[in-house]
Amino acid sequence: MASGVALLVRRGEIKGKIGPFSQPARCVVGRGSDCDAKVPDEPDYQTVSRRHLLFDINPPHIHVQDLGSLNGTYVNGVNIGRRPAGQTPGQGPDQAFPAHKLNDGDEIRLGSVAVTVRVIEQFKCSACEKEILESEIEKANISSEKVLCPSCRRRFEETMIINRQAPEKIGGKTSAIKKGSCPQCGQRLTLGNNGELEDEFLCRQCAKEPENIVKTLIKLAAGGNEKLSSLRGYSIVKGLGQGSAGAAFLMKENKTGRLLALKILLPEVALNERARMLFLREIENSRLLDHKNVVKVFDSGSYQNIFFYTMEYCDGASVFNLKSRSGGVLPLDIAMDIILQTLDGLDYIHKVEVPSVKLADGSIGKGKGLVHRDLKPGNIFLAGSGQTRLAKIADVGVGKAFDTAGLSGQTVTGNVAGTPVFMPRQQIINFKYAKPDVDVWALAATFYNLLTGYYPRNFPKGEDLWLVVLKTKPIPIRQRDISISKKLAEVIDRALIDDPEITFQSAAELKQAIVEAV
Repeated sequence: MASGVALLVRRGEIKGKIGPFSQPARCVVGRGSDCDAKVPDEPDYQTVSRRHLLFDINPPHIHVQDLGSLNGTYVNGVNIGRRPAGQTPGQGPDQAFPAHKLNDGDEIRLGSVAVTVRVIEQFKCSACEKEILESEIEKANISSEKVLCPSCRRRFEETMIINRQAPEKIGGKTSAIKKGSCPQCGQRLTLGNNGELEDEFLCRQCAKEPENIVKTLIKLAAGGNEKLSSLRGYSIVKGLGQGSAGAAFLMKENKTGRLLALKILLPEVALNERARMLFLREIENSRLLDHKNVVKVFDSGSYQNIFFYTMEYCDGASVFNLKSRSGGVLPLDIAMDIILQTLDGLDYIHKVEVPSVKLADGSIGKGKGLVHRDLKPGNIFLAGSGQTRLAKIADVGVGKAFDTAGLSGQTVTGNVAGTPVFMPRQQIINFKYAKPDVDVWALAATFYNLLTGYYPRNFPKGEDLWLVVLKTKPIPIRQRDISISKKLAEVIDRALIDDPEITFQSAAELKQAIVEAV
């Protein structure tokens, strides 16, 4: 059953609708023109600060955090945050106010505005999104998180029959046994007493190693599993890197010797078929991209709780790796070449026609352009060397795919994977509807980082990184490195303005300004 969150305004006028939210979102409320939910900048609402509070939504969970308001934020009459007397809005609090978890029915008051939280349930099939009558919910329910229509439930049960043997006694308790054993260590895989899988296709110990996961996927593909047909006939050459969300491997096609990269992603949240469909739809859009400065995606799929896709292998590794080998900064000519090429790829991504996007009316149809939302040195790869070296944007659509499907588990107040050091204010304030200009800003921030080794903003240890982005301005680049020419510095500094708006709205516009500056 897909959960949703609605924020109901009971007192006071707020321009624009707040919710309902069925996907992760961030919502800044205040009188500022850049707020996601704008309170009128009129005398009756002066008790509301320009950026008063932040709702952090990851359905069915929702948190609220005061942003250093003058008059405070109240939850059920209790003040949860307010800046000290005498401080200006720009100064804000010396330390971030803690986030407060909200429950269904809680009332949040900011000045003369009152908002009530409602956690709602959307009675739709998790697999095909078909509406299910309320009278059918009980018999359709498979688990507390999933509701399937009759046809999808039938397919689910057929799969479970294949995967189970008859119940038997284990340790004095009745438990069903998943057919087969862990292909790595031979340990038997079991189901708990509630009938839910405790383990997936590997035992928990073996599943801790991404290489074991890939080897098992390849074995299953060779055995005829259609979901994994894109991995059939491949073998692992070596690992390319590992992070908290997954790992990458260099793969070889056994018949031809062709090399490609495989990336597996390991979400840490509950899964359903709708989430898989959303993720794969976003990756399918990425497969259509065809530009020399964009890493080509070949295929994608999912199995159990593992999402994967194959892509073009870039032998020069990432720009982050190049920067690290060069002492943390790059010479101007090398950084310039990488950024100008990447801007070409970004301009293409922002203008390409995509066949399957969610339109303004909620339907799925053709759209124009994709937004990357996670541009940084680690997502720009290099192929070749010298004069023929190409810079290529990687992971196009992957960040959005995980967020759209609700798989990332990323929230401002929760367990955040990564940091907002390459994000403009707009991407935090208007997280759900990121536009191309946030990518342009992120690439300007990347240029800044390649030249100086610093991020555009200072992020003091112990401070809330998201609030730093909301409340501080980027440091002029010549304060980091006086040797950067004034003309180029002026362009970079202008490109990193994000209050109230981002200066350069397109990749082509920023590229032209950089070329003219040098």
